Amino acid sequence: MEWKQALYRYVDAHNKMMAEYNADAASESVRDSSYLDKQQVRLERMKDQIKQRGGRSLRHETRVKLRHVKQGYGVIAAELEFRRRWIYTIAKKEYTQETREREIVTLREFKGSWILTSVQPIQHEGERSRQEFHVQHHSLSKDYMDATVYPSEPLLNKQINTIGTPFARTVRYDRKEAARYADLWWDQPNPAYLTFEVDCTNYVSQCLFAGGAPMNYTGKRESGWWYSGMEGSRELWSYSWAVAHALQSYLPRGRRYLGGTEVNSAGELLPGDVICYDWDGNGRFQHNTIVTAKDKNGMPLVNAHTVSSYHRYWDYRDSYAWTKQTRYVFIHIHDNFNE
Repeated sequence: MEWKQALYRYVDAHNKMMAEYNADAASESVRDSSYLDKQQVRLERMKDQIKQRGGRSLRHETRVKLRHVKQGYGVIAAELEFRRRWIYTIAKKEYTQETREREIVTLREFKGSWILTSVQPIQHEGERSRQEFHVQHHSLSKDYMDATVYPSEPLLNKQINTIGTPFARTVRYDRKEAARYADLWWDQPNPAYLTFEVDCTNYVSQCLFAGGAPMNYTGKRESGWWYSGMEGSRELWSYSWAVAHALQSYLPRGRRYLGGTEVNSAGELLPGDVICYDWDGNGRFQHNTIVTAKDKNGMPLVNAHTVSSYHRYWDYRDSYAWTKQTRYVFIHIHDNFNE
């Protein structure tokens, strides 16, 4: 089909555009000046980023999956999924960064030829979920300030001894296991959990739990940090488990169970730590990532969902959501938890 040839030309041009950091490489295959202008700004940020890191780009690889097609008279809308792999070096050490991004492209037939007239990125990190909208209209409980009252597990309370007297149990956070889980599930959902429309915080919570962070199970959406799956048609999880701003509010205040300490710089973080992103600088955090590795400069590489990301550089200047007002919070997860 001729319209597919137009798509193939766009994919080839897109890969060249990313490799050269120049949107002009796609100008012959895309007639969407707004998209190209935005891409050029983004590409310049990416070029500056690797330069500031002292790195050198080796190659870009792109695989594309055609997810959905909707056809009308003389017009086609296609949803594409790009799986991008970027290989680069810093101080002679080679790194691989991967992302999965989706776009909706519109093609129109003009004088017997198909022309790509619109490109719309979808599912980026700046999107608001229905969960975030809901939590904005409910105040977070005092339990976010003092996570010490409730048993940590919904089905089995390991704090109870044989005579019924509670005792404290210290759990060490396994950072390697948290990072291993993050690398295992970065590009697909774990079927043992629900998947959310905006899945970044649900994914980070799973990684923390895989590293041994104990749940603070309250049974209340607005308090604790917990997940219990489905009960009939009801979803059972706390806002802090699945909503970016709620987890950012919870982590620095946790005194027992899961908690962390806010630090001043990204370089202080270790694998298993968390970075929170406020794209607009207005105090409302919309995205979370988990640190999975560090580069030769001692800076974090992170994994994430929503836009599935593997060993992505922490500052996210390559994201459509990034702005000059972007603010970060760096949270070093406690090495030991008391439950």
